[in-house]
Amino acid sequence: MINNGQFSDSEDYLYKKYLPDMAEKEKGMFYKSTRNSSIKVESAQAITQGISEDGGLFVPESIPSLTIDEVKEIAGMKYADRAFYVFKKFLTDFTDAEIHYCTDNAYSTKNFDTESIAEIAELFDGTYMLELWHGPTCAFKDMALQILPYFLTTSVKKINLDKKIVILVATSGDTGKAALEGFKDVPGTQILVFYPEDGVSPMQKRQMTTQLGDNVGVCALKGNFDDCQNGVKQIFTDKTIKDKMDNAGLMFSSANSINWGRLVPQIVYYISSYASLADDGQIAYGDKINVVVPTGNFGNILAAYYAKKMGLPIGKLICASNINKVLTDFINTGVYDRNREFYATCSPSMDILISSNLERLLYLLTGQDDSRIKDWFGQLAQNGRYEVSQEVKDILKDEFFGGFCDDNDTKKTIHDIYRKYSYTCDTHTAVAVKVYEDYKKATGDNTKTLIASTASPFKFSASVLEAMEGNKSDMDEYDMVEKLSQLSKLPVPKSLADLKNRERRFNSSIEKSDMADFVMGELGIS
Repeated sequence: MINNGQFSDSEDYLYKKYLPDMAEKEKGMFYKSTRNSSIKVESAQAITQGISEDGGLFVPESIPSLTIDEVKEIAGMKYADRAFYVFKKFLTDFTDAEIHYCTDNAYSTKNFDTESIAEIAELFDGTYMLELWHGPTCAFKDMALQILPYFLTTSVKKINLDKKIVILVATSGDTGKAALEGFKDVPGTQILVFYPEDGVSPMQKRQMTTQLGDNVGVCALKGNFDDCQNGVKQIFTDKTIKDKMDNAGLMFSSANSINWGRLVPQIVYYISSYASLADDGQIAYGDKINVVVPTGNFGNILAAYYAKKMGLPIGKLICASNINKVLTDFINTGVYDRNREFYATCSPSMDILISSNLERLLYLLTGQDDSRIKDWFGQLAQNGRYEVSQEVKDILKDEFFGGFCDDNDTKKTIHDIYRKYSYTCDTHTAVAVKVYEDYKKATGDNTKTLIASTASPFKFSASVLEAMEGNKSDMDEYDMVEKLSQLSKLPVPKSLADLKNRERRFNSSIEKSDMADFVMGELGIS
């Protein structure tokens, strides 16, 4: 890729192959900060920077349109070309060749175990599982984090930035490994990942602490995901740290979904899936579908909302939470309150009480009113609570359905799906299925529905096995993986199997108050 604004020899051929014409395109889409609408940057700057200096998130100043004729047009394309079609609408400062360079290298069978990149399986009549976990780390984050390094390094070159990029990541389990895998040994970058020490599955922890690469670092935090996320945001916006980074020729960027370069690839798979369903005759072009998403940080379902606002025929957006149901309560009441007990669950990637991407949604729903966003999120930072206006409450209720389930219902759902349909799903996907069942009972809505399946069951083998067999196992992690493979009749993903004998490289565990010092130490800055 690139090193301090220059491409390495190994990547130069690929870049030249895709960039025969370096002529700049006309300027188009700009990106604003949710907390200061007067800030306007192009996508390359937004992706490189990750987060606005005022703490706001970058959002497109307008949402581009997508017609049914365009959906028909992309239906015959491979996934990489579908992605190009969507990215061209949002990344208007990128040339066509630059976008193709990113998509063609990210979305191929060298990175994914299926040519379709995102598989669709029919669970039962009119209900489809969108399997987003066929990438190298077996989680939906691969759909964005396989392309983000290409976006980022291309963006750095476009804005002529002569700095090393330091990627800071807070993870509740899946983002960390996907980001580490995407950025390992990418020249001109260094990546540091923080995860909650007791808040990820054994397989997720193994994936991160055994990560290969000379530019990677991993550290456990004595706290929960929100502590990790808050610490990273504080480091991003600390002027003293920024000045030290500038003097050292470094700058921060993010691989979390606070970075627009992480979120925009997620829009693609909803559009792509609709095109596939229609092309296969499962739905007619123009028919509405509902979308169910298990989410804690709200990015995955926000991407579906953007797809809907572009023009994709989506009906209800069903937001599925575990017992940490801050999003469910918010959708139902308009009150966001993180002042509640935090639960460690069998769906740990959703164990979140501060949903960062909700800020983007509210900015849209208020008509890009940055003053209200600053007020509400200032209240959240100070008091842990805010309440939106009645107008926003009404829109939330119209667009979204919020539901939740606890661990018992999660495991029962895994068991029932396995027995009824011979389908094995992970704990997060099971939350989505249960909430969808509750939605149908409450509303009688039988619209055909797409459920986002966010992770391989092998990443949560202990909980999935317990659900399928009805009792906890005292087997070794990899004995459980093999047992799950036998029961599910699914092969163990090679990327997980290869971890069995890999040496653990990272053992650090720190207090949340020590995050900044840890980062500075890793970067060699005093």
